[in-house]
Amino acid sequence: MASPLRREDVAKVAKLARLTLSEDELDLFTEQLGQVLEHAKDIAALNLEGVVATAHPFGLINVVRDDVRRPSISRDAILAMAPDAEDGRFAVPRIIGEAP
Repeated sequence: MASPLRREDVAKVAKLARLTLSEDELDLFTEQLGQVLEHAKDIAALNLEGVVATAHPFGLINVVRDDVRRPSISRDAILAMAPDAEDGRFAVPRIIGEAP
């Protein structure tokens, strides 16, 4: 199969990407990238009329329960269990310089 790319094209792209390729790598990548472009051309030629675009092959289902508001423990009860509280918040030691 003839490659749609020229070796010079691959060398130019490599230079723009600041890649140093050996002569063997240039030959290999010219062939490989040519095959990728041929495959892309085959995909582009498909008749996709009536095919719905999708970002995921399976329907996404939320398996998490719905959020439902319900009574919970009060702030005062939580703060009463804390080792130290101040002004309706947990009191914690400073990160730098202050011991608990």
